[in-house]
Amino acid sequence: MIYDLFLKNGEVFIDGELKKTNIGISNQRVLYLGPDVFQSKEVLDLKNNWILPGLIDSQVHFREPGLTHKEDLSTGTLSALLGGITAVLEMPNTNPSTSTEDRMNEKLDLAKGRCYVDYGFFIGATHENVTELKSLEKMAGCCGIKIFMGSSTGSLLLDNDDDLEAVFASTKGPISVHCEDEKRLIARKPIAEKSKNVKSHPDWRDEESGFIATEKVVRLSKKYNRPVHVLHISSKKEIEFLEKNKDQNITVECLPQFLTLFAPDCYEKKGTRVQMNPPIREKMHFDALNKALKSGVIDVLGSDHAPHTLEEKSKPYPLSPSGMPGVQTIVPLMLSKVLNGEITLKQFVDLLCFNPIRIFQIKDREPIQLNAKATFTVVDPLQKTNFKNQDMATKSGWTPFDGDSVQGAVVATILAGRIVMKEGKPIGAPQGLALVYNKSK
Repeated sequence: MIYDLFLKNGEVFIDGELKKTNIGISNQRVLYLGPDVFQSKEVLDLKNNWILPGLIDSQVHFREPGLTHKEDLSTGTLSALLGGITAVLEMPNTNPSTSTEDRMNEKLDLAKGRCYVDYGFFIGATHENVTELKSLEKMAGCCGIKIFMGSSTGSLLLDNDDDLEAVFASTKGPISVHCEDEKRLIARKPIAEKSKNVKSHPDWRDEESGFIATEKVVRLSKKYNRPVHVLHISSKKEIEFLEKNKDQNITVECLPQFLTLFAPDCYEKKGTRVQMNPPIREKMHFDALNKALKSGVIDVLGSDHAPHTLEEKSKPYPLSPSGMPGVQTIVPLMLSKVLNGEITLKQFVDLLCFNPIRIFQIKDREPIQLNAKATFTVVDPLQKTNFKNQDMATKSGWTPFDGDSVQGAVVATILAGRIVMKEGKPIGAPQGLALVYNKSK
């Protein structure tokens, strides 16, 4: 047999560990795993490289429609591709927001033929669409419901307790929640307005703001026996509460920003470039989150890729917008934690692949095995990644990690049996397709 693609000499992540084996691929599927070498139309020698299941970033903001001066579906997914991400779940706070059937269909149409990796879209919860979410979440292409309990970039907000309870009571699929208490944010905003210094950002949007909202959604999840995915946990109090109260329905996301940066150092060095919601907090929070990462309390790593132009980020605080690019840097940043011994490779793959697949019920994304779709992220543990603004594919053109370096690098991305990125360069036209899900009836 002549294969379409043959990967040789790599170390392949199979059954939770690296195994030296070759991979033969045809018709998008893995048809051979073993020591032998066969004829193939294309051969890739991956000596000293790790072949991992295709990694997923389950929280990105690609700004299309309406905010395409700073990102769009094409540039955002290209950035993902170069960073070793093979699928993204994109958030609904665009302009207009993705909160109706027409808006979801519009976004799916916009994505066709333009995305470099596979994609799914969240439907945004609003006061106006609460009664429709039960049907909206079943739409093809919809990966789940997104709730903003505190205002952030865009106009999506659901801070009414009755509306919030109605969503939990009437829907079935995954709910992802931005947990900040809007009333407390409004009451404390004068802190930011008075200081005019980004170092006060974690004082304005304080630990208690997050905890109030997190406690509320955990209570609702238990009351209605509903899956809830708590996004970008940023504080010691929240993660310790979640550790005590997690069950099979409650999953937790954290971000590389919270696991690699801490206040006030990051604000002194990087200013408003690291301003985000919820904020990067002091070192005791950094330490608690890294402890929770190692112990398995955290289920998912997402980038919360939320680009703004440098001109926008240069506005005086608090007029400066919150959010930063991250989809191209998440894999090397977190891979470095594997190579430093902070987490295991199995944890890394679970956090960026298997747990997102399970939580969002993604079809046709499997461990590396015979007959599985051949979608892989290939990394080199011996190579370093040097982060540079000019290497970022995001339309915003920068990274908060500019000038930093970490051990470990992404060297190739393989999507459905085709090499679509190698050594930092995309290969061919965009190949990404809409993800398919096991929808609850």
